[in-house]
Amino acid sequence: MALLTPLLAFLYHLPQVYKWLLKPYYIASLFMSLAFLAIRKTPGVCDHLATQREDGNSCDFDWREVEILMFLSAIVMMKNRRAITVEQHVGNIILFSKVANVILFFRLDVRMGILYLTLCLVLLMTCKPPIYMGPEYIKYFSDKTIDDELDKDNRVTWIVEFFANWSPECQSFASVYADLSLKYNCAGLKFGKVDIGRYGEVSKKYKVSTSPLSKQLPSLVLFQGGKEVMRRPQVDKKGRAVSWSFTEENIIREFNLNELYQKSKKLSKKEDKANLSKFPPLPEEEEPEQNKEESESKKDK
Repeated sequence: MALLTPLLAFLYHLPQVYKWLLKPYYIASLFMSLAFLAIRKTPGVCDHLATQREDGNSCDFDWREVEILMFLSAIVMMKNRRAITVEQHVGNIILFSKVANVILFFRLDVRMGILYLTLCLVLLMTCKPPIYMGPEYIKYFSDKTIDDELDKDNRVTWIVEFFANWSPECQSFASVYADLSLKYNCAGLKFGKVDIGRYGEVSKKYKVSTSPLSKQLPSLVLFQGGKEVMRRPQVDKKGRAVSWSFTEENIIREFNLNELYQKSKKLSKKEDKANLSKFPPLPEEEEPEQNKEESESKKDK
């Protein structure tokens, strides 16, 4: 059963995996991740490579290369234990595969290492990871609109994500946040996002650091009556985020989304009734005189 559950989950998400893998970023990353393996195993190319194997076979991994690959595989497994989405799992594999390739190429030949590292930098600058473009009920704020929207109606509760487009964690979390907005958005509970990588003043005002070392991205903040009530992750005295997993279950539990949603639905129903009560009842239409005369003549007969 322990093996069957992840297998079924993988098969369920298989169409989505194909869509992601067919995008230019993942295609290029796949080739970059398998570069050392291809060079080491390709006949005619591997014959000219250096090796530390006792049998002198340069088309197979030596003991040090196997050791490096095993060590980085263990790191990937540890990182993926905290991964939430398929994108995060694939992203961790790609990242550490590239790290392994850099180490292995530099160990094999410094020139090959420099060439591979240059290709990685070119890929990083020219080919960005795909951004989530699925359905969502999310309001996008700017530095000029966020304060007005939060203060517009004190009865509305806002959950706002502070993110940056360059952050891999924010990109992976986008689909999770979109799903939550589809499930819980209503008149009294709304979801918003603001790019603090673009609007630095918002970052300073709401005290969300964009530094990768602070690990505060993404940050979810709950606003009620225009004021902050809680945020995740929490920040310690040194300005570093306390470790917290951005799973859908954790967000629902920590932010009491089910309870907030029920209260917000009641608020929206009350507003609908109040709006209906503002309009006076429609007057009954008077019968035309001809119809009145006909009805009276029927009564006389």
